[in-house]
Amino acid sequence: MTFASPPRPRPDAPRRRGPLVPTLIVLAALVVLVLVLAQVWTEVLWFRQLGFTEVIRTEWVTRALLFVLGFAVMAAAVGFSLRYAYRSRPVYAPSTPEQASLDQYREAIEPLRRLVLIVGPVVLGLFAGGAASQQWTTVQLWLNGRTVGETDPQWGMDIGFYLFTLPGLRFVVSFLMAVVVLSIIAALATHYLYGGLRIGGQGGSRTTRAARVHLSVLGALVLLLIAANYWLDRYSILTKQQTGSQRWQGAGFTDVNAVIPSKAILAVAAVVVAGAFIATAFSGNWRLPAIGVGLMVVAAVVVGGVYPAVVQRFQVQPNQQDAESEYIQRNIDATLSAYGLQDVQTSEYDAKVTAEPGALRENAETTASIRLLDPNIVSPSFKQLQQIRGFYDFPESLAVDRYTVEGESRDTVIAVRELNQAGLSDQQRNWTNDTTVYTHGYGVVAAYGNTRGARGAPEFWESGIPSSGPVGQLGEYEPRIYFGQLSPEYSIVGGPEGTDGWEFDYPDDTTGTGSVPFRFPTQEESAGPSVGGMWQKLLYALKFGDEQILFSERVNEDSQIIYDRSPRDRVAKVAPYLDLDGRVYPAVVDGRVKWIVDGYTTSDQYPYAATRSLEEATTDSLTERSTTVEALLPKQVNYIRNSVKATVDAYDGSVELYAWDTEDPVLQAWSDVFPTSLKPLEEISGDLMSHLRYPEDLFKVQRALLNQYHVTDAGQFFSGNDFWQNPADPTTSNAAEVAQPPYYLTLQMPGEDEATFSLMSTFIPGGGNARNVLTGYLAVDADAGSTPGEVAEGYGTLRLLELPRDSTVPGPGQASANFTADPTVSNELNILARGDSTVRRGNLLTLPVGGGLLYVQPVYVQASSGTTFPLLQRVLVSFGDQIGFAQTLDGALDQVFGGDSGADAGDAGASPVEPPDAGEEPATEDPGTGATPEPTPTPTDGAQAPAGDARTALDTALRDAQQAIEEGEAALAEGNFAAYGEAQQRLDEALQRAIDAEGQLGG
Repeated sequence: MTFASPPRPRPDAPRRRGPLVPTLIVLAALVVLVLVLAQVWTEVLWFRQLGFTEVIRTEWVTRALLFVLGFAVMAAAVGFSLRYAYRSRPVYAPSTPEQASLDQYREAIEPLRRLVLIVGPVVLGLFAGGAASQQWTTVQLWLNGRTVGETDPQWGMDIGFYLFTLPGLRFVVSFLMAVVVLSIIAALATHYLYGGLRIGGQGGSRTTRAARVHLSVLGALVLLLIAANYWLDRYSILTKQQTGSQRWQGAGFTDVNAVIPSKAILAVAAVVVAGAFIATAFSGNWRLPAIGVGLMVVAAVVVGGVYPAVVQRFQVQPNQQDAESEYIQRNIDATLSAYGLQDVQTSEYDAKVTAEPGALRENAETTASIRLLDPNIVSPSFKQLQQIRGFYDFPESLAVDRYTVEGESRDTVIAVRELNQAGLSDQQRNWTNDTTVYTHGYGVVAAYGNTRGARGAPEFWESGIPSSGPVGQLGEYEPRIYFGQLSPEYSIVGGPEGTDGWEFDYPDDTTGTGSVPFRFPTQEESAGPSVGGMWQKLLYALKFGDEQILFSERVNEDSQIIYDRSPRDRVAKVAPYLDLDGRVYPAVVDGRVKWIVDGYTTSDQYPYAATRSLEEATTDSLTERSTTVEALLPKQVNYIRNSVKATVDAYDGSVELYAWDTEDPVLQAWSDVFPTSLKPLEEISGDLMSHLRYPEDLFKVQRALLNQYHVTDAGQFFSGNDFWQNPADPTTSNAAEVAQPPYYLTLQMPGEDEATFSLMSTFIPGGGNARNVLTGYLAVDADAGSTPGEVAEGYGTLRLLELPRDSTVPGPGQASANFTADPTVSNELNILARGDSTVRRGNLLTLPVGGGLLYVQPVYVQASSGTTFPLLQRVLVSFGDQIGFAQTLDGALDQVFGGDSGADAGDAGASPVEPPDAGEEPATEDPGTGATPEPTPTPTDGAQAPAGDARTALDTALRDAQQAIEEGEAALAEGNFAAYGEAQQRLDEALQRAIDAEGQLGG
């Protein structure tokens, strides 16, 4: 039997493709799709859980439409230009040496021609679509913009045209310009390659009829767009950034009388030249448009460049002050309006420099409220005394707020006890603990701003876990902090229903386990998207690159995943049109801990207003050294409003946006874009209103403008001889001079009936070599009141005190130098700094009291190594050149004002002190102030020693002080506060003896 051999495949038969390649392509596509969904769909889930789906939908739809439109316009225009140029090519290209070389290029490109005709426009379209989608905010403001009701001084156009319409028109013109220019490039290249355009040769440059029509139409389009650009320049010049030494923005004399007319002339010329291009399409003569383009270039140089330069040089500069006066005044008026400075209450303040007895009687409320606790220094004290466990933490810079405690409004330094997993030991760090056990912080810690404990520690009125006993003035509130500035990247909460849960709630020695467990009630509360389903587990495992989410049994059907936990980041995502204040601060509101965030709407299109960098204006010594307080973004603006107050619930992460400045036209436009995301002012509760305050960054921007724009006369502004600057912070060790930050405190401005919670800053003369004396003092009423849905009448009122031009009132730098140079102060600070101790001088506050300016600075002492945290030990005070230095503010004020300051001694810097620890001998207290008084020296102290024995008495006192410091530091390191208190008392007595002995030597 024979078997036929199988037929051999023909050599030219096509090979059958196996399933491997298509399978790999499909799998790769699925992987890419899932990875994209892990980023995109999880964002949808996040916004949906927060109730802000409208925001992401509106943004993404707007971006998508702009992308499609940009892609379509660019791809269609370039694609049409390429195809038309190819299809209209001459059938027989002339035989020339040049054309012969082009034949080689055509042959090389021909196999790829179809690909180029498709891929080229598509690639350009993708870039164009991406660029267009970035302009979604510009387009939305254009579509939803409105009139403002104010007009510019040049054209009489409503300001809304500049804020909303002009940026949109400029975007469209610039985008179409790019489309037409790229279309021209594509047309030129194709016509040249296929013979429609010939350059050189015996007949000169020649084009076919189709190429001539094509290029002429495109040339006319680009000239019309140039004309439109020139025409819009006439309006944009009102926001012109001036160069050189000119100190004002907007159109000046030369701009109005030379540049603007030249722009109109050039716009008309461009339209005429565009007509010449259209005529060429019919006539075939390129000479006319070529001459037109040449004349336009000459006109642009002469009319647009030389003529304005001549006007500036020969007409303006010889008479610049008179010529520019009108336009400087426009700049002043527009700047004051754009930055909310038009209603600053300015008054002359002839400050005294000599303290008089009883001078503070009228300012008793202010002096009683002077804040001695520096929120930028005492964070280590909060950590040491209230951290409770190593994995709890406080930010470097604490917040200043005001609370009603026992019926009295008190300035308060407040902080949230947040979770910081860096404090866990290496043995505790694993996925289970990091993600499902240590998930939240616990509680709020608050201390009086103007008092201290017996040992100089903060006087806490809300502390402990949980708060109990005489503290706990905040009442019942939800203490768990899932969302904060130090929170981990993500946590998974919610155990099976009916269980106690596995989250660490707070430490408790009575439970037998050392802690109380907690289960986030996911059936009643929502803090994050559900992660119980397999699909959600997969998406989030890919999003965070953590396979444990997919396989852990602790991720169950009741689980929720919480992420994007920074309050600032959460607000930024749901309100992408806002610039957010660099400081986020907590408040206990209606039984919940809320993070409060101030939001700003800005623009750089306000005509004639001065332009400032937000980053430069808001950078100060605090933003330089703090990781939780930031400067604003490096963004140039000439209009700003505090338009939104936002809150983030520290327990469930819910975000509320309240329309604060309802008159702001930019916010009104965004309210139309996102009609459901903003809540009206009327929905703000009285409790929340009492903690809203005037924002720091807006105040910083305004004070930066007032350095110049406190001058409202154009002539004086031109001379610039009365410009100011913000003083450098004298407490910083940074070699570069960084501005002193503004400070919150309760004060009574001259002429006002009562003290109010305020934000203040000072001014000194401008110029690098200017004297450090005060020239101005600025304060704003920062208290929004406590009426639900109604802002207090005085809120936001800016009050500026202008000191005489020949002022001799020391500025902050000079006041700090006076403190350092004072022999008594210097000697005692040196004594406090001996051994293993460091002296830190706190924020230097300035208050307009007693007819002058009073400086108050707390002095802290802390160990240089080991257990280090600052304790308030002394208070520095100065009025003019008179200095006080004592253990209490009362004592320092009495030294300056001759023992009769006139201040209400009830609370002036030393309210009730902490009770002594067990075994500690109570310090004797002044029943009127609750403060530990200055020790009265006795003969045995050496205060009455003869002059010959004064040196011995001084040496003995210094040795005793040094010994007390060393023993106190040792006791502090061991946590023995009773021994530390005794050492502090001996230190005070020794210092007093040293001061008395030194006084006898000086005598």
